[in-house]
Parts: sequence; structure tokens; C-alpha cells
Amino acid sequence: MSHQSAATLRVAPVKPVAKPVHPEFSSGPCPKRPGWTAEGVAKIAFLGRSHRAAGPKAQLKAAIERTAKLLNVPADYKVGIVPASDTGAFEMAMWSMLGARPVDMLVWESFGQGWATDATKQLKLADTRVLAAEYGALPDLGSVRGDADICFTWNGTTSGARVPNADWIPADREGLTFCDATSAAFAQDLDWAKLDVVTFSWQKAMGGEGAHGVLILSPRAVERLESFSPDRPLPKIFRMTKGGKLIEGIFKGETINTPSMFCVADCVDALDWMEGLGGLDATRARADANFAAIQTWVDRTPWVENLVAEPAARSNTSVCLRIVDAGIASLDDAGQRDFVKKLTKLLETEEAAFDIGGYRDAPAGLRVWCGTTVETADVVALTEWLDWAFATLKAA
Repeated sequence: MSHQSAATLRVAPVKPVAKPVHPEFSSGPCPKRPGWTAEGVAKIAFLGRSHRAAGPKAQLKAAIERTAKLLNVPADYKVGIVPASDTGAFEMAMWSMLGARPVDMLVWESFGQGWATDATKQLKLADTRVLAAEYGALPDLGSVRGDADICFTWNGTTSGARVPNADWIPADREGLTFCDATSAAFAQDLDWAKLDVVTFSWQKAMGGEGAHGVLILSPRAVERLESFSPDRPLPKIFRMTKGGKLIEGIFKGETINTPSMFCVADCVDALDWMEGLGGLDATRARADANFAAIQTWVDRTPWVENLVAEPAARSNTSVCLRIVDAGIASLDDAGQRDFVKKLTKLLETEEAAFDIGGYRDAPAGLRVWCGTTVETADVVALTEWLDWAFATLKAA
């Protein structure tokens, strides 16, 4: 019989009783809306039909118009559905419009870095500056040039840092602003007067299916398209003009290539749900409540912190956390990543949380999607399981 004192005995942490009803917290594809069923979407989908037929085309057009209304997009802006998710939307805008002016690329996470790489190494644009910051911080927004085109992510999906507002963008700017808003749309307050090109994808705040992007253009962006011819070839799926004029059909549901009508119906299903909640104010409020729930836990929990030190810059959708417990933080990068891997695997095995590991290029840590389709009660339940998993691994 062991004579080990009671003071040194390891006591197993008490496992929580309640699990999140929906343990999906992935930051893309993101959780489906509460009550979602594939059968419900299939009932309104034009499966096996041509997207050029009257019914499917009308559904595409309605999805565009309802999206614009829900997001409060100005009436003179153009909204279209394009191929290849947010990436395709942002790439087609960059390749079609950049090069007319100097360019400022703002980088503080992986997607912004990807756009900067394209601008400097693929497009090889002259007079391009890359204004960068580490994960969890923002670059010097006040240093952007008013005569330059500005490319940035409104919300850094892989870093958890977002711009708090668009006050840093000159109202009298000469250049265009290109905003990747893929994890900000429907959850954060986009300042349309400061934005000329906006992109996002259905699989983020809408909880929709992937492969399709949304492209929104201001009148100034349309003017650029119709007046500027880049000195590079453009593949068919990037072309938005013909004969020097905007191809208006793209913004009326006449997609460049064949869309998935199931994905379109899934978008419509999400729009129905969000409109039923009460619109944009309600969808933003849900994300805010989810963020408040997890940040309240972070503030009282000694082993974890928000990766973003500045409260105003913290995302309310893709919340990124770092482990600050001295025993874990003192490990090298490989050791910290191994601990996170074990923690997320334990939670997955318990079916308490799926896909909450930090992005591969980000510092070792966790990333929890808190967008509109997530229930606050599930976030609260998750925090209890996070505490349990951490304590369990520390006691092992």
C-alpha cells in the first residue's frame, strides 16, 4: 500500500455534465444555423435544374437582393455571386483592378499575407508597400496613403484581430479600398462609405456551404473596372467587363460559371433565418453575446488569454486564445503545439468541441468560432470543458 501523502495525490478533475448541444466551433466551414437540416434546404433547392432556367435564375437574383438588403449595402453598389469562395472574389478584384495606383497591403494574419504575396510576387505591382503586424496586433493604420489602393481584411480570421472601425480610411481618398470581410459580414459593422470592394463567403457568418463568393462593388470600383485595362491576361472567371463595360448580369444572378443550386438554396435558408431573427442588428448581437461569454471566461481564467491584447481590436467571431500557464508557456513552440493538439483531441473524443485548434501559421493556441450561428449556451458549456481538459492534461 502506498504511503504517499494525501497532499501529493493527484485528484482527477470533475468532468462537466452538460455538453454543447452543437459542439461545432470551426472557423470555416462554420456551424450551421440552429435547426438546420439538409432535407429542409433540399426542399427549396432547384436540384438537377439549369441555373439559367427561370426559377433557378430568380433564386440567384433573390439571394443577391436579399443579401444586399440585410447588409444595408447602398443602393448604388453592385452585389454578385462569383466562383471560388471569398478567395476567388478577392483575387478577381485584385487581378482586375490593381495596378492603376500605388498599393498599400495591410497584413496581420495569413489571408492578408496571401493577398500581399499575390500583389508583390504574382502581380508584381510597382510602388507596393506591405504594412505588417504580428498575429494578435494591427499595423499602423494611420500610415496608409490616401492616393493608394488599400487592401486589408476587416477581421483577421486566423489571428482574431479586427479593425475597430474605418475611421483611418480617408473620406477623400483617391484610391480604392479592397476589404476582405469574410468573417466580418453579418457580425460586424461595415462602414460602406469607406469601402469600394468587399468580399465574403457564405460558409462563415451565414454557416453556409463553401465554393461560392460574394463580391460587392461601389460606383468608384465600377468606374475603375470600366476605365482601367490591366497589362496582364485575365482568366475567364476573373473577367467582369466586356467591351469596356461592366457585365451587369453577374450582379443579377447570371453567374460566370455553374453554381451549386444546393449551396444557393442553403444561402437562402440562412437569409430566411437571419431575417427571422430581426436582421443585421440581431445577427451582430448574437455574435457579440457569444464573444462576451467566452471573454468573460478568459478574464477570470488564469491559464488562458485572448491573443489580441487591445480590447477594441478583438474579433467577436474568430476568437483566438493563447495558453499563458507558466508550465505550458515555457515550452518551445513544438511543445506548446503538442499540448494544444492533445487538448483539442481530448475535447473531440468527448464530443464536446470540434475544430478549435489555432490556425497552422498562427501562434500555438485555440480558435473558437463565436459567430451568429452559434448559441451562447454552447459557448458557456464549452468553457467548462476547456477548463476540464486543461486540468486533466496538467494532472496527467
